[in-house]
Formats: sequence, C-alpha cells, structure tokens
Amino acid sequence: MLVLVTRASEDASRTARKLEARGHEALCAPVIEIATTGEPAPAGPYDAIVVTSAHAAEALSAIENRQLTVFAVGERTAETVRDAGFSSVSVAEGDAASLSRLIRREKEPGLTLLHVMARHHKDEPAASLRASGFHVLQWEAYEARATGSLPPTAIEALRSGKIGAALHYSRRSADLLVRRMGEAGLTSTLGSFPHLCLSADVAVPLEAMGAPVLVAEEPAEGALLGLLDGPL
Repeated sequence: MLVLVTRASEDASRTARKLEARGHEALCAPVIEIATTGEPAPAGPYDAIVVTSAHAAEALSAIENRQLTVFAVGERTAETVRDAGFSSVSVAEGDAASLSRLIRREKEPGLTLLHVMARHHKDEPAASLRASGFHVLQWEAYEARATGSLPPTAIEALRSGKIGAALHYSRRSADLLVRRMGEAGLTSTLGSFPHLCLSADVAVPLEAMGAPVLVAEEPAEGALLGLLDGPL
C-alpha cells in the first residue's frame, strides 16, 4: 500500500523505514519543517523540566544543569532527553494528560517547571499543572513551520487515486495538509482514502472536512501503524 506521510523530513524518513518493514511504501510529502526560534530560555532556577516532543533536542543541549529531573511525554522523547545527557527521566504515556498526571504524582505543588515547547502549542499540560499549584515557565524553543506546496509526486498520487492511506501525527500537520490539498484543487479527494491519526485531537481538521478517520488506541507510533493491519 502507498501511504502518505506528511511529517517533517527527518521524522518522515524514520516512519518510511518502519512502513517498508511492514511491507508498505511511503510517499513522504512534509507539510512542516522543524526550526529553532532563537528565543533564550526563561531565567531560572527551575526544579524540573517538561518536554513534550523529541524536537526539543537542540534546546536541551543549551541547558547546563543535567541533574534536573526531566518529564518526557513518551519514550521517543525520553530517548532524546537521555541522549542530551539527562539521566533522571520520568516517562508519561504519550499524551499531555498522562504527562500532567505523572508530574502531579511525583512532584509537590509550588515547584517551578520549565516547559520546553513549540511555538504552536496546546494549553496542556501547562493549564492543569498551574491549576494544581505549579509555576510553569514556557520556553517556545522550536516551531513547526509550514512548508510550501505539496511536491508534484504527492499531487499526482493524490489525483490518480494511488494513496491507500495517510498518517497524521499532529493537528497542525493535518490542518496544513487540508490547506495544501485545497490549494492544489484536491479537496474532493480527501475522502477517497482513510486518514490514520495519532489521537482524536489530531483528527479534528480532517473530520471537519468529512474525511474518513481512524484514531490509534493510544498516542504511540506503534499503535498508529498498527491501524494499517486492520480493516481500512
């Protein structure tokens, strides 16, 4: 099956290898690119660090105190944190809600947390942590910038009906794909193949367009790719 992957290039390449191992072919058409913002980290001290994406890797390298506990949203992010030299890493279950629960279970209210985050971000986990009495400093250290139009190979595959499914890892990239397909005059083809989404939140822009959506049972890539093994 030809599977459309719209992640940033490095992430898309990693996903493509996993798809090939499952017997599928990936068509990589990144609609975002990850870049640092250049914003300095808020003044410390911090009692712990919160990381919600592996894309925070470059920012983490600028933090001198590697003895701080880092709360990572999932195992992939935790690997990045460990590679950056942090040894005390607590890992959540892959989403903001479980990350907030983990922090509230392991730390006392009143502590200051540095959340290394994207420029385009959701309210959680910061909102629930603040409501629970934590001080959350938000550092918009990187951003998912929109790329240009879809590559000709993707447009041809979409127009000719060759795409068997599409993978969606973030709400922003799903929304950008909808926009790019509209710009290419391909909105009508959104409903011609299933859209496999990492979470219900990711699926929102696609559901708004009436596209067929399947949501992974848990916010992990293994669960997302597992949808390809079932009925589509």
